[in-house]
Amino acid sequence: MEFLLFWGAAFTGYLVSGINPAIILSKVIYGRDIRDLGSHNPGFTNFKRVFGMRWAIVVMITDLLKSALPALLFGYLFNFYLGQWHLGVTFTCFFSMLGHAYPIWYGFKGGKGFLVCLSAMWAVDWLVGAIATALMIVLLLITKYMSLSTTLAMLSCPVTMIILGISIIPVSIALISVLFMAIRHKENFARLYLGTESRFSFSKK
Repeated sequence: MEFLLFWGAAFTGYLVSGINPAIILSKVIYGRDIRDLGSHNPGFTNFKRVFGMRWAIVVMITDLLKSALPALLFGYLFNFYLGQWHLGVTFTCFFSMLGHAYPIWYGFKGGKGFLVCLSAMWAVDWLVGAIATALMIVLLLITKYMSLSTTLAMLSCPVTMIILGISIIPVSIALISVLFMAIRHKENFARLYLGTESRFSFSKK
């Protein structure tokens, strides 16, 4: 049973999160591929900058759900069979991030994974997700840099998990997932260093 749970979580997380709403909506609604526009990243931030907030909201919600639903499902299954809710959620989250970043559906070229990781952290524990979300919003309002705000906010998740007394293996998986997300933002950090990183706006393109 353990074998089936781990393989099921890995494949489900990877395949479901590999579906990219930014790519789908850019082609269906605008007749263009988001990967050819802006920063070329098929994620919420680039979609919003290129096309505006209207359909970007749909991208955001879908990215949140495609990680949260598999994480909740396998969190429940791991808890039912092994008594390991946090392990099921974080393990599924890691493979969801791999699927989002390297999707088999799109030639293994995907997004950076912030929303995918954030939604899974809400599934780990609502307090973990709430602290990360609040911190991200505050940092974004202050700095206007999405990449910096999201990375710093997500680094709070393993810390909060430790404070809550969650065991070391789920904490370690969460830390690996957050560091993976940070590495995916390396080009943004390079632009931040050079002073050329675009600032995020809540209202306009």
